[in-house]
Amino acid sequence: MAVATAENSAPPAARRLTLYPGWVVLAAVALPFALGAEMSLAYQYLPLVASVLLLGLPHGAVDHLLLPRARGEALSARWLALVGLVYLVVGLLYLVVWFLSPALAFALFILLTLAHWGQGDLYPLVALHETTHLRTTTDRALAVLVRGSMPMLVPLVAFPAEYAFVAGTLVGLFDPAAAEALAPAFTPEARLLVAGVLVTLVLSHLVSGYRRAGGTRAWRVDVGETAGLLAFFSVVPPVLAVGLYFCLWHSLRHITRVALLDPESSRSLSAGLTRPALSRFARDAAPLTALSLVLFLALYALVPATPVTTPELVALYLVFIAALTAPHVLFVTWLDREQGLWSG
Repeated sequence: MAVATAENSAPPAARRLTLYPGWVVLAAVALPFALGAEMSLAYQYLPLVASVLLLGLPHGAVDHLLLPRARGEALSARWLALVGLVYLVVGLLYLVVWFLSPALAFALFILLTLAHWGQGDLYPLVALHETTHLRTTTDRALAVLVRGSMPMLVPLVAFPAEYAFVAGTLVGLFDPAAAEALAPAFTPEARLLVAGVLVTLVLSHLVSGYRRAGGTRAWRVDVGETAGLLAFFSVVPPVLAVGLYFCLWHSLRHITRVALLDPESSRSLSAGLTRPALSRFARDAAPLTALSLVLFLALYALVPATPVTTPELVALYLVFIAALTAPHVLFVTWLDREQGLWSG
C-alpha cells in the first residue's frame, strides 16, 4: 500500500484529525506560559497519567494489525506470534539494560524516542498533502531529525534543571548514583552545543524544503509546525509539554495512520466521520492495552526502588514505555517500508 499521492490524497477528515487537535491544544497551552504563567508539578503530570488509557499507551497496542492491513491480509496466528516474539525479545533485552546500566538505558531512550517521534511526523508531511517538499531520502532523514529533536532536545536547552530531575528520577529507580553519569549533558557548554546543532538542522531542513517545493502547502505546514513546536517546547515545562505532545500530537497522528489502513475506518474518514474510526481503534487497542497494564504491574514488582510518589510512578511508566517503544519502532519502520515512505 503506497502512501497518499496527489491522485490519491488522504481524506480531509484524516488531515483534520491528524493536525488540528495538536495545533490547537499546543498553541493554547504555550500562550499562557509565554506570558509568565506557572503550574504545579503535580498538575504537569496529568497528561502523562492520562496517556495510560487515552491515546498514549494504546497507540502502540495495534502493532499486530499494521502489516496485515498494509498488505491487505487477514490477521493470522503467524502475525500474532511474530509480533509477540519481537516484543518479548526486544523489550526484555532493553529492560535488562535498564537494570544493568540505567544511565546508558536513559540515553538510548532519548535517542530512540527522538528517532521514533521524528518518524511519526514524517508520514503526515509526506502522505497528507497533495505535494510533498520532502523529495529525497536525505530530505526525509533531515525532517525526522528536526522533528524528533523538538520534544527531546529543545527542553534540554530551555529547562535543564527539570530535564535533569526527570532523568534522575528514571535512573534512580535502578541506581540513584547513576544520575551522575548524565550530569555532563546538562552543563552550559553541552546545552550551547545542542542549541547550535538544532539551529543548523532546522535551517538546513527548511531551506532545503523551500528549494525543493517552496510555497507548497506541505512546506508551509512544515514551517509553521516546526516553529510552533520550537516555541512550545521552549516555554512549556517539559513534563507537561511531553505529556501533551505524546497524546495529542504523536499518538493521534499514528492512530489516524492506522485508521487509514482499516477499510471500514477509512470509509468513515472519507465520509467526514471521525468518531467511528476512533471507536474502532479503541476496540482494536483495548486487549493489548489491558495486557500492557498487567505487565506494568510486573515491572513495578521488579524494580529495585519501589515507586511511591507521582514522579516515581510516572518515571516507571516511562521506563515501561521505553521497553515497548523499542519493538514498536521496528514495526512502524516496517510499515514505512511497506508504504514506500522512504522511496522519495
